[in-house]
Amino acid sequence: MPAQSAEFAAVFGQLRAILARYEPKLNVVHDTPKQYFLDTHTIGPSKRPIAFGGVKVGKGYVSFYLMPIYSAEVKVGMSPALKQRMQGKACFNFKQVDDVLFAELERVTRQCYAVWKKIEWVD
Repeated sequence: MPAQSAEFAAVFGQLRAILARYEPKLNVVHDTPKQYFLDTHTIGPSKRPIAFGGVKVGKGYVSFYLMPIYSAEVKVGMSPALKQRMQGKACFNFKQVDDVLFAELERVTRQCYAVWKKIEWVD
């Protein structure tokens, strides 16, 4: 296994664990060694469940998606270091394990879930 693949597997595992704690209250859409995605049970305007988040292994990095970041109701503070990992508005990219940023991402995910719970998009 190439070194990058082993590192990406470690990154994927830790990022997946951040989302997995919400699995009992959300719907698992994908759960493979390369992607893990959760949807809400709430049906959105597109007549489909609303995506909550996911983790996906790509060629150059592992991406962590957190859709509640899009919500106007969500106001979370992020360090400049975590913001630098953002690609677009709801995607964070990592090439290696970063315990400090992963802990911050866990806090941000918890805050996002709490906001969506208040607006009744999640249980």
